[in-house]
Amino acid sequence: MPLILSVAVPGPFRRPLDYLPIPEREPPAIGTRVKVPLGSRPVVGVVLGLEAESRLDPARLRPAIDYLDPTAILDADILELARWAADYYHHPIGEVMARCLPPRHRRPDAAPVRQIRAWQITAAGLACDLDQFARAPAKVRALTHLRETAEPVTAARLNALGIRSGILKQLEALDLVVSRAVFSSGGLAEPVLGGALTLNAGQRQAVSAITEGLDRFGVYLLDGITGSGKTEVYLQAMAAVLQAGRQVLMLVPEIGLTPQTEERLRQRFGEAVATLHSGMTDVARLRAWDRVRLGAARILIGTRSAIFAPMPDLGLIVVDEEHDESYKQQDGLRYSARDLALIRARNRNVAVVLGSATPSLETLHNAQQGRYRHLHLRLRAGSAEPPELRLIDLRRHQASDGFSSPLQQAMAETLAAGNQVLVFLNRRGFAPVLRCSDCGWIADCPRCDARMTVHSRPGGLRCHHCGSARPLPPRCPQCGAPEPMPVGQGTQRTETVLKQRFPDVPVVRIDRDSTASQQALTTAIEQIQTGAPALLVGTQMLAKGHHFPAVTLVAVLDADGGLFSADFRGSERLAQQVLQVAGRAGRAERPGQVLIQTLQPEHPLWPAILDQDYPAFARAALAERRDTGLPPYAHLALLRAEATTRNATWAFLEQAAGRLQANAGSVAVLGPIPALRERLDGRYRAQLLLQCSERPPLHGLLRRGLPELDVLPEARRVRWSLDVDPIDLY
Repeated sequence: MPLILSVAVPGPFRRPLDYLPIPEREPPAIGTRVKVPLGSRPVVGVVLGLEAESRLDPARLRPAIDYLDPTAILDADILELARWAADYYHHPIGEVMARCLPPRHRRPDAAPVRQIRAWQITAAGLACDLDQFARAPAKVRALTHLRETAEPVTAARLNALGIRSGILKQLEALDLVVSRAVFSSGGLAEPVLGGALTLNAGQRQAVSAITEGLDRFGVYLLDGITGSGKTEVYLQAMAAVLQAGRQVLMLVPEIGLTPQTEERLRQRFGEAVATLHSGMTDVARLRAWDRVRLGAARILIGTRSAIFAPMPDLGLIVVDEEHDESYKQQDGLRYSARDLALIRARNRNVAVVLGSATPSLETLHNAQQGRYRHLHLRLRAGSAEPPELRLIDLRRHQASDGFSSPLQQAMAETLAAGNQVLVFLNRRGFAPVLRCSDCGWIADCPRCDARMTVHSRPGGLRCHHCGSARPLPPRCPQCGAPEPMPVGQGTQRTETVLKQRFPDVPVVRIDRDSTASQQALTTAIEQIQTGAPALLVGTQMLAKGHHFPAVTLVAVLDADGGLFSADFRGSERLAQQVLQVAGRAGRAERPGQVLIQTLQPEHPLWPAILDQDYPAFARAALAERRDTGLPPYAHLALLRAEATTRNATWAFLEQAAGRLQANAGSVAVLGPIPALRERLDGRYRAQLLLQCSERPPLHGLLRRGLPELDVLPEARRVRWSLDVDPIDLY
């Protein structure tokens, strides 16, 4: 019998740790959770192997404290995905395994979650004569209700009808009803299939291509303009998967998109749908996770963490808005959920669909190389036409409070026609700068190389990087002049201006401040979807995936920031952002227009955007990337370090650069250099960039070099991390 448990525990351990089994108990299965001692505290780990001997002296090993699961809760699929992620992202295996568990399962002291019970009538209950219960009307009512209901009914729902649990248990003892555990307050109905919409030719071809390849691994890029009906393609492909008795994983980039997508899926597939994202309570996340793990839910919709959910019958993965940077985790395990979706689909030999109106350049490059099948949707669904895009030259039309006269006139005409206007400004708060007009003093964050943002509700100065806050100063701290002035435009200020200019029209603001709760976001979207004239103000939260049929005018207030970004992906992000938000206009029968205010109307990026020709932009951008040796024509890894002193940060990175450079081979080791925003939250940051035209040499260098960095004396004085395939370089 194996004597050693190989356990992945959270911490900076690049290999599993060894523990002794609990005496007199059967060893746990691979994929189960165990409670083990780590130093002076108990932690939850995952058993990855049962070994005959340890690399360490057995006398030094400690026994496990408890086995937390009777059987494996992580199957071979998830264990394989986790091992791949740990190897590719060069991250401790225990930290990766923790990502595979819902938060409640990571806590050694978590109490068991009370299971929800559902009741269903048995064959004996259907056949029995109700007259035998003439003196027990509650039993008659219970049996009658369950006979009339095609699906199991939760105990809570029956209790609301006056049917108590004691009555149900008496009927269960007679084998007339049966109870079972469920993992949601919803029922256990089989998927509801039907209700599909009529497809146009492009949609039919896409559905046909995807469904024909469901029995094998394949990547399908569903490249469709906004409003072209990509979601209906997803739904009809999902229906084919469900008919085959398998499960579907659908990833969306933002929590804000989850409720509306979930509602559409539930309308089509009923209670077969489960949701998983960080905005849910820990108990709700655990129940959803269990539903898909045990096959009670056939479709899981979730944000990036859902890629680690166990799904035993997985048959299709859909990644909606695949270009979105929200799929990249920016701390801890810096993984890309989109890329892990490809690995998981390959491991399971199933299809994966990547959907976007503005695909990432890496995805387009893979499609051009024949690695992905490129499916096009070039027409809007139904009778909707693409909106017209026009520039407003702010050198000719001065903007008063952020709005030029042509834009103000277009907004007034749109509202008078009974339509809605969407004002896009990707800057929350009241104003980005507080400045003294006498001496030029600017309110800077004391902990960051950043300016503090002026907020009006609640009032004060706030740093959007570290969260520092302080009251608005009544006088300039530098010269004493009264009332420093807010400079620039944020969503709060824009909201205030619009309320003054259009007092009879409701203004709905959607940003991270106004919709901090899911309920607030849902309420705002429901107000918009009434279709009544309204002004919508928001950040990129409004640009992603929403369907607002009454919006016929989109105003982009400040698009110039992306034209001169320090990041090499800046132009790609700008093109994606503008075209995505433009897609909110004219999605129903009403024609739409998009007005973009700019001080740079001659910039070479604008013609492709105005023509809504994202492929032309992508061709030019890819040629530029090829000439400069940037992704997708090269592969990057970014070594970041931060400390409370600049010297500690640089000492570590200079040591790291020397160690890596000694064995770099074809890998370029660039730096160290300061981060673009060097001081953040009181810590000094710098970075080292590794660049190579091929992946194997880059990863080989990291495998050899990272263990050396772990033991550097300077490593103990800094926080450092590795970001493989970074999406930004600052």
